[in-house]
Amino acid sequence: MAEDKFPGWHGTTIVAVRRGGQVVVAGDGQVSLGNTVIKGTARKVRRLSPGGQDVVCGFAGSTADAFTLLERLEAKLESSPGQLARACVDLAKDWRTDKYLRNLEAMLIVTDGDQLFVLTGAGDVLEPENDIAAIGSGGNFALAAARGLMATDMDAETIARKAMAIAAEICVFTNGNLTVEKISK
Repeated sequence: MAEDKFPGWHGTTIVAVRRGGQVVVAGDGQVSLGNTVIKGTARKVRRLSPGGQDVVCGFAGSTADAFTLLERLEAKLESSPGQLARACVDLAKDWRTDKYLRNLEAMLIVTDGDQLFVLTGAGDVLEPENDIAAIGSGGNFALAAARGLMATDMDAETIARKAMAIAAEICVFTNGNLTVEKISK
């Protein structure tokens, strides 16, 4: 994606933490238009259950674009049940090559409780290091906080919640109204 076309992720922070056989995905609820908060209680973390599989997704970027991608991901998961990595790679491939999809401005964090991926419109399917992934305008703050908290004996949910609280204190496009989903494998 060209930097001038989509100059930044404003209004979202999503963090995922894997620890103790569980993955927790947390996202804030703020939607901003420029410097104005439009909504403070949006749900940017969702659970998908295509064909009985359980998958948790968090998204940053354009909401309509993210919903389009989530629908496509759900279809990919239905056509390859239990194969999250394959579904993510297929989605990323379509996202990068399809004339319509390549203009979508969003990022996704996707997990089935075992695997954890970050998907981008550049065709990336990234498995994050250190069992932490973060995206959005406050993503770097949440990522740094979560990395520091991994040195403690806190569980995944506590780390995710504390990392989001730190990001909300620093990033003006992030608030403390959280949606938290847990998934185990």
